[in-house]
Amino acid sequence: MAAQAPLVLVVEDEPAIAELVSLHLKHHGYRVALAADTLQAQAQVNEVLPALVLLDWMLPGGTGVSLAQQWRAQARTRDLPIIMLTARAEESDRVQGLDAGADDYLTKPFSMAELMARIRSVMRRRAPQQSLQALTVEGLTLEPQSRELRHAAVQVVLGPTESRVLHTLMAAPGRVYSRAQLLDLAWGDHVHLEDRTVDVHIKRLRETMAPTGCSHWVRTVRGAGYRFQPGPPEDRP
Repeated sequence: MAAQAPLVLVVEDEPAIAELVSLHLKHHGYRVALAADTLQAQAQVNEVLPALVLLDWMLPGGTGVSLAQQWRAQARTRDLPIIMLTARAEESDRVQGLDAGADDYLTKPFSMAELMARIRSVMRRRAPQQSLQALTVEGLTLEPQSRELRHAAVQVVLGPTESRVLHTLMAAPGRVYSRAQLLDLAWGDHVHLEDRTVDVHIKRLRETMAPTGCSHWVRTVRGAGYRFQPGPPEDRP
């Protein structure tokens, strides 16, 4: 029996946009579910967990940002891939959307070709990384399959993107990676992503690592990028 095509949930209250996106998704082999507000979106997710969500910011009944935060806080939907589609184009809006848990952020108006490329990119990033092996550096162990990070008796679970970023850095301690290099290595395809995306995920990575006492091992190299270096905190970040 052939495997079912991936299901994409389109959460959009503008019928014309929802219909256009739906048609292109179906043309590219995806199944589509539609929701026009936050209540419908939650009901759809409760019924069937989609492979990916295209989420508008401004919605009847609430905001896409709040919905993304809600999903990230629940075990069943914590790893749900989310791309925000919104007319809010300010940098602060992008940061807020990414901080809420969105994997990518696309502003309106957008081309269908770019949307499909971003969907493919997010789906690749979210796919299980069977080739990644566990790494241990100075007592800090990262298990990519479970995304568990352990140090001494402390264990935390990283988000999928943060795990990929840390794995890239830990694989070569001391090496400085530019933001563009991290996008290439940790994301696989950064054609449609911005350097700011790396900064947001580094911030989230450090926050999650904090209980291990090793968050400062992910160091900022001013004007260059980031590196992983065990040791005491530096005077400068």
